[in-house]
Amino acid sequence: MIIENRLSDTYNRLGTLYNNGNKQIKQEIPPLTKKQKDVIILSSAAGMAPVIAVLAAKKGFSLNPLKILKTPIKDWAIFKYSPTEKSIEYNPTEIISVASGSIVGGFVGGAIVDDKSNLKAKRREVLNQLLGNVIIPVSCVKAGATLYTKYQDKIEGAMPQIKNKSGHFVSILNAISKKLPNAIGTFAFLGTGIYLGNKVSNFINNHLYHKKVERNIKVSDFAPHVDDLCLAASMMNEGSSFGSILGRIIPIALLVPGYQTGITRQK
Repeated sequence: MIIENRLSDTYNRLGTLYNNGNKQIKQEIPPLTKKQKDVIILSSAAGMAPVIAVLAAKKGFSLNPLKILKTPIKDWAIFKYSPTEKSIEYNPTEIISVASGSIVGGFVGGAIVDDKSNLKAKRREVLNQLLGNVIIPVSCVKAGATLYTKYQDKIEGAMPQIKNKSGHFVSILNAISKKLPNAIGTFAFLGTGIYLGNKVSNFINNHLYHKKVERNIKVSDFAPHVDDLCLAASMMNEGSSFGSILGRIIPIALLVPGYQTGITRQK
């Protein structure tokens, strides 16, 4: 009995020392500062820049700094929008390419400014962001946009319309009614993509790192999917000024996956 009590006491002491040691290690790593986070944002933008430059060159925009400075800002490749004139189009391939640049840039920036103990968590987040927030949601949105475009006339034609078309308000209601399936489809396919992406990235991470990774979707965690939402709306309004304007927001939104990758830390 005495021996058992001593062993139990020794075990408890070792456990206390281990827990205190872990607490001390955690306390030694301070949270990321604003400057460190700014570096991660800038590195995410730097990762995107070469990809956007290639897209701009393919569309005929000059990459000569002198010519760019002489061009009105509204006509720069990253700002110019037009469904008919020369402008960068962000289709799924371009989205994935730009997002990949952002994620790589964010990872590099985070690896530079953050403690090395968080590097493995950032590597896991690369997969979470690329699959869960980009590739799978974008693929689902593309499938939905293709399906909607194919049956657009039939879908919009089936929506109820007010026969008395006199009055601006009635015209607005009729227009909203026609575009309602578009909006519902956008959120439905986007939501499906986010859900599948979350499950697939968790599954792969669990098997790659032999560690259970649960990255549940919460309302507060919807920020990384702003890029997907812009993509969904722009793709389902392809050829319109509205879709083209939203396309200009996509590069800004794609900073989010890179930033999230860079700030991820070991829990």
